[in-house]
Amino acid sequence: MGRTSQSVTFPGSSGATLAARLDLPTGAAPRAYALLAHCFTCSKDTRATSYIAEALADAGIATLRFDFTGLGGSEGEFANTDFSSNVADLVAASEWLAATHAAPALLVGHSLGGAAVLAAAHRIASAVAVATINAPADPAHVLGQLKDSEGEIREKGEAAVELAGRTFRVRREFLDDISGHNLERAIAELRRALIVFHAPGDVTVGIDNATKIFSAAKHPKSFISLDDADHLLTRRDDARYVGVVLAAWASRYLPAVSAAAAIDAPRDAVIVNETRAGKFEQAITIGPHHLLADEPVAVGGGDSGPTPYDLVLAGLGACTAMTVRLYADAKGIPLERVSVALKHDKIHAADCADCETKDGKVDRVERVITLEGPLDDATKAKLLEIANKCPVHRTLHSEVSIPTRLA
Repeated sequence: MGRTSQSVTFPGSSGATLAARLDLPTGAAPRAYALLAHCFTCSKDTRATSYIAEALADAGIATLRFDFTGLGGSEGEFANTDFSSNVADLVAASEWLAATHAAPALLVGHSLGGAAVLAAAHRIASAVAVATINAPADPAHVLGQLKDSEGEIREKGEAAVELAGRTFRVRREFLDDISGHNLERAIAELRRALIVFHAPGDVTVGIDNATKIFSAAKHPKSFISLDDADHLLTRRDDARYVGVVLAAWASRYLPAVSAAAAIDAPRDAVIVNETRAGKFEQAITIGPHHLLADEPVAVGGGDSGPTPYDLVLAGLGACTAMTVRLYADAKGIPLERVSVALKHDKIHAADCADCETKDGKVDRVERVITLEGPLDDATKAKLLEIANKCPVHRTLHSEVSIPTRLA
């Protein structure tokens, strides 16, 4: 189905403006809305949150992911926040969704965000299902990341702590607040369907936490092992797996898909949206069709899809093969199969014998066509001539007007 990702803001529990992204499925109205909470000191733009939102969108589920107060693009001071304020931010996010789109039916939390959605669920009446990913059974588990500074924090009231390569100011109130939460009762009284995702080899939040959450919960409940995934789900395949399985599991509890909800995307327009998953990744929608574009890892991309030039070559190659096929069928030529290999490069104009440009560099597309079947040389030569008449080939050789304006 694909997705479009919108940058949005809403007021958090303290009044600070929180930065968020709303990922919506393209081509159809959302089946339901999900609220996704990120890990401790992380952000809405981590690979894991983006890939999970992408997989949910593919299943027709819209997702709001946001930066907690004082993190990422959100306003406020991290030093003034605690676990309780995170829970309150989740409630504020759900209220914003309810007021502007639809109340969230699915709550998803990664790491400490998982503990937060468990604590917030009873305050979000619209939620029918909850998912935790590598989450601690006790929010105080996060104190293990502060152990080297806990003494200084308690003695001085606050201290600068380095977490994940960044420095945060943590106050005594944070320690007191997070130590005062016990999720066991909240989990036991959840009264929502629960699925627990956890990596057995998670060295940040041990698998015993999943056991405690699962044991405390009442049915319906499910557990999914993430095998060799790491705590942050840094591999795309692991995060996408969580999203795909989560969408399939949640479908049992979400409203049925209505055929009337389908929206016809324009078939004659190509729509490109940044996914914000990595530096270059783009989501491309063409009517009912969806694909990604990206750049190779070597130039800073994630290699999650073809490059823009790859797509240009693909269009030329497809058009070439279609044009040759149409001609062969119309003339009764026994062409069994046509394939086209293309390569783009830039060469010095002086090295191009048939180029009008003589200075600098020119684009060169090498196209190699393979024709299969009982064809004589004259027929092959004619089909090669026809290949050069494909509409995309002609477009690339002709003057093209590209009027551009702001939406």
